[in-house]
Amino acid sequence: MFTRRDIALGAMALAAIAYAGAMRWGSARATAAKGTFEIVKSPEEWRKILTPEQYAVLREEATERAFTSPLNDEKRKGSFICAGCELPLFASETKFDSGTGWPSFYAPIENAVGQGKDYSYGMVREEVHCRRCGGHLGHVFNDGPAPTGLRYCINGVSLKFIPT
Repeated sequence: MFTRRDIALGAMALAAIAYAGAMRWGSARATAAKGTFEIVKSPEEWRKILTPEQYAVLREEATERAFTSPLNDEKRKGSFICAGCELPLFASETKFDSGTGWPSFYAPIENAVGQGKDYSYGMVREEVHCRRCGGHLGHVFNDGPAPTGLRYCINGVSLKFIPT
């Protein structure tokens, strides 16, 4: 039988563990796309050229709600480019319907994206960012189709589509 004191001590211990984990994961997440990039702007400069939603995803590593991007249904030939710096990131030929609610691709254009560890939400994921401006794009998972077996799960708001 547990006493109130046992429960209170257990709750305090869990809170301390959760706080320590949040501090560790939060700091690791914030540095996922740190580095030297060709395009560097201040937060104020990024806010001038991005919508609030684009800024939240590209610069603060937010995630758009699933099934809200019109790019989910984009089927034309063309290129998906970075909404921040317009670097071509994904070719339409690599796009597929993953059923997850976000535009998905099995491969980026060569030398278009960078990757880093994301420790948010108590798990380890592989974060994907634009190699030119460092903008957060989404994550890559090992459950995609052939030929790569990868699924680049990308926030639609971080992309623009240019038809060919």
